[in-house]
Amino acid sequence: MPRPVIAVVYDFGAVSPVDAVERLEPLGDVVLAQVDSPHTADIAPLLAELAPVVRVDASGERGLDAAAAGLRAHAPAAVLTFSERRLDTTAALALRLGLPGHTPDTVRLLTDKHAQRRRLAERGVDRVRTHPLRSPADWAPAVAAVGLPAILKPVRGEGSRSTHLVRDAATGAALADRLLAVAPDQGGEEVLVLEEYLMGTDRKPFGDHVSVESAVVDGRVTHWAVTGKFPLAPPFREVGHFWPAPLTAEERAAVLDLAGRAVRALDVRTGITHTELKLTPHGPRVIEVNGRMGAYQSGLGLLAGGPDPVALAGRVALGEDPFDAGPAPAAPVRDVTAAWMPQDRVVYARAVPTPAGGGRLTRVRGVGEVLGLPGVKTYEGRVRPGTRVPPDVRTAELAVLWGTAGDHTEMVDVLDRALTALTYTFDDPAAGAAGRTLCARDLGTAPAARPTVPDSHGGRATTGSPHHRP
Repeated sequence: MPRPVIAVVYDFGAVSPVDAVERLEPLGDVVLAQVDSPHTADIAPLLAELAPVVRVDASGERGLDAAAAGLRAHAPAAVLTFSERRLDTTAALALRLGLPGHTPDTVRLLTDKHAQRRRLAERGVDRVRTHPLRSPADWAPAVAAVGLPAILKPVRGEGSRSTHLVRDAATGAALADRLLAVAPDQGGEEVLVLEEYLMGTDRKPFGDHVSVESAVVDGRVTHWAVTGKFPLAPPFREVGHFWPAPLTAEERAAVLDLAGRAVRALDVRTGITHTELKLTPHGPRVIEVNGRMGAYQSGLGLLAGGPDPVALAGRVALGEDPFDAGPAPAAPVRDVTAAWMPQDRVVYARAVPTPAGGGRLTRVRGVGEVLGLPGVKTYEGRVRPGTRVPPDVRTAELAVLWGTAGDHTEMVDVLDRALTALTYTFDDPAAGAAGRTLCARDLGTAPAARPTVPDSHGGRATTGSPHHRP
């Protein structure tokens, strides 16, 4: 019997092209549907080496028709993506190819934050006040509908792009005016949404939010992980994730229940979901439901040594139920997190965020010392010295620390030592700040509160590639 063909619609996302191909190949032959973008143009030679490539012009129906014809020549049995920005492209191709996956209508609910909030409210899942802004004139009615403080963010977006906490009307009006006045390719937004601010409980040293990772096959929802988070860097920048989340049994049950109801309310039939939830004094609330694998999940799965999340996504795309244990009808919502997540240790991915004010990275020190700490497995450098980091509020990393710990307390202690040992030097002559050396623990804080440390730390510098513990 010939091996099935799995088409991966590729653009920047939660899984690298190398990981996608290597970890899906045990299931079938991989074809890369390379969507035209600056990112894929930069790595096109690599993509061509990894697997057969079908170019995708996603700018219009004609391009999608041509891409579907190109993929049809490979007779794919599945199509999937790990890229938030290509969910709509993947749905359009799945529809043309007659393959399972998110429908275009479901993708709209998964990617349009205002439409998603409206659906969750209509289905009685979670009611969060929200109002869209298509022009600065919409600011006043939005504030009247939502109130302050509130979150201002793009109606479609990823990585906390253009996401801000607004506490006063004048500041919010100026921010909305600035974002809507600039073209998207220049850092602006076409449509914004103002949302009720959900106040979380103080759970330091952990974040006040978690995510639930789920797989859906023929409408059956299976939760396979509950991911803990570190406190966000201002304004809303993710700095890492870990398994398992530090929840009580009651909290865990409430989180899983809400995530399952949210996924079902959005009419997800077949695919992977990543549901972010805020832990409030009144119970969990939905931040957003995403229709793809969450960041770092594939790496956490490898560290945990259990089932592979990338292979899970591939099996779901093939229409298989990876959790089907017998002929009895499966429950509409299932919990298999105990089998998928480690119960006797913690696995983590802690990011070192880029400085919100930007700058040119010139030196990294402390990597050797960090790799000598117990449980630290890998230092993955994501920005090479000599690279200028733009000022931005979106989530972006200088590096990621991957490791394991005996429990959550040990993880916190080791990471505190690691983030104290790592220092990053930036030159920014235009801002009059040549030679700023910043401790990793302080990166990602508000610019005015970002302290410097003496440039005297020993250790070896990164070259922009992973360093592993010897």
